[in-house]
Amino acid sequence: MTNLRPPRWTYGLPASLMLLAPFNLLASLGLDIYLPVVPDMPAALATTPTAIQLTLTLYMIVLGAGQVLFGPLSDRVGRRPVLIGGALLFALASFAMAATSSAPVFLVLRLIQGTGAAALLVAVFATVRDVYADRAESTTVYGLMNAALAFVPALGPIAGAVIAAGIGWRGVFLALGLPALLMLGVVLPAWPETRAPGQAPPAAAFGAILRSGAFLAYTLAFAAAMGTFFVFFSTAPRVLIGQAGMSAIGFSLAFASVAAVMIATTRHAGRLAVRWGVAGCVRRGMALLMAGAGLLTLGQTVAAPSLWSFVLPMWPAAIGIVLTASVTANGALRAFDHVAGTAVALHFCVQSLITGIAGTAAVLLLDGDTAWPLVAYAGGMAVVTLLALRRT
Repeated sequence: MTNLRPPRWTYGLPASLMLLAPFNLLASLGLDIYLPVVPDMPAALATTPTAIQLTLTLYMIVLGAGQVLFGPLSDRVGRRPVLIGGALLFALASFAMAATSSAPVFLVLRLIQGTGAAALLVAVFATVRDVYADRAESTTVYGLMNAALAFVPALGPIAGAVIAAGIGWRGVFLALGLPALLMLGVVLPAWPETRAPGQAPPAAAFGAILRSGAFLAYTLAFAAAMGTFFVFFSTAPRVLIGQAGMSAIGFSLAFASVAAVMIATTRHAGRLAVRWGVAGCVRRGMALLMAGAGLLTLGQTVAAPSLWSFVLPMWPAAIGIVLTASVTANGALRAFDHVAGTAVALHFCVQSLITGIAGTAAVLLLDGDTAWPLVAYAGGMAVVTLLALRRT
């Protein structure tokens, strides 16, 4: 196959990562740095905990669903315009969130911020695909990008707690907007267009992908893994700060322990994927999610909310999340190399919709101040995923 990639990206690997990684990290930080101030936001905005939960859910849904819009758009107009537009949206929405005291306005701005984050992710990963698809460095780039993301849940809440303790919750959103604006100043002269001509996928590809049993089963597995983490960080502030009485810093350190388990597991995920295969990793991942749900049930039933009853059971679940998320893209996208961009966008979109809708339903319908939403989501989705895999 002829490589139509314009040879305009001349940076070495370190310089490339310095350009690519900050936008990747900012999109994730939009969720994690905000967590320590979640319990304070109902009073700050004169609203309800349910409305604040929507600020987490909308961001997650838009982050995934927006990729279906920006993926084809970046194929048509280029990566650079999508990146610049996304950075502007993200920065301006963050600054406006720091300035408002209106809950409805805050909710709309959160949606805009998530839209900007979705554009950033599409532009970054489309650029990685353009530049490194046929190069040996591709494995290194993806590995380092994912390793960097694993640190965000560990460090993001700690950074958010420190900033909020120093200058208040508004400082958290200033801390999101300023780096986006600074990186935009770096990008304007330094980020070349990498889109090759003729990359826009046919519209018919959407239907073929969504009718694939393997695509749906492995995307469901991805949603089970990532949704478990979503429900955990949606409920953790209410359980550990509101019920267990932890400080914001104590909560952040407890939360970081789960991320640390994920980071440690990431080091071995490649070797385990070779040994067990895609399906084997997913089955073991689902078993670990169910084990975590069982331990959470025990802790909720016999103990008061604490590090040991709520966070410790998440450690085996965290291993399961990494085992699953490290292989599901290969399982879901294996048959769609000819429309990989569209398939990737749909994979993340469907996962985000399942995570946002089902995860939020668990938090709202069950008691979000307890472990029951996490038990229901992790255990229930694991069972559904295993049944879907048996049919594939």
